Amino acid sequence: MVFDPFADEPRRKVNAFELGQDLSMLSLEEIDERVAALEQEIHRLKEARNGKEKSRAAASAFFNLGSG
Repeated sequence: MVFDPFADEPRRKVNAFELGQDLSMLSLEEIDERVAALEQEIHRLKEARNGKEKSRAAASAFFNLGSG
């Protein structure tokens, strides 16, 4: 068994939330924080998607895919 020296310390709660979660107990500030976090995540996802599209297009051009 492995000894965890930090087992007694409270763990920091990750700022995670669920889609469809009940929002009735959140303050206006908490809602604004979630909206901002989601907007940042959407931006990050769009950037990742664009990068993958560019990689795919480059691979397609290299292997001459889609011209069949």
